[in-house]
This record gives sequence, structure tokens and C-alpha cells, in this order.
Amino acid sequence: MVKPTRVTNSIRAIREGAGLTQAELAARIGVTRQTLIAIEQGKYSPSLELAFQIARVFGVGLDDVFQYPADHAVKEQS
Repeated sequence: MVKPTRVTNSIRAIREGAGLTQAELAARIGVTRQTLIAIEQGKYSPSLELAFQIARVFGVGLDDVFQYPADHAVKEQS
């Protein structure tokens, strides 16, 4: 079983707000709809390059699309 990533995202909400379907966004960023579904559901973390492409489609920064829990980041730095 695949372990879900700790990175969360707001892709679905942003995508729906922009009026894009999963298929349309997937085509714009060059992945399959199935890959986009896995990313939206947090089952797969996109590469940094793909994360930037997703953010650019919406004209927002990475932090507007992807979130990483602050408490986990602090523990890893210690």
C-alpha cells in the first residue's frame, strides 16, 4: 500500500474555482487525468517542476497550492 504524503494541496478547490476539469488541467501540465487525481487526493507528490507548472496555470505561488505541516518541518530540522 502506498503511504500518503504529508504534503497537502488545494488543487481541487483552485481548479474548480478556475472552471477547469481534471482532464483540462492534466492536459495543460502534461500528465494523465489519473496522475492528477492521485496528486489532488494526496496519494502522490508531484515533482518540484510539476508543482511549479500547476501553480503557474493558476497564476499563484507554490504556497497557495501546496502546504506542508509546520510541526513536521521543525522536527526534521532539529
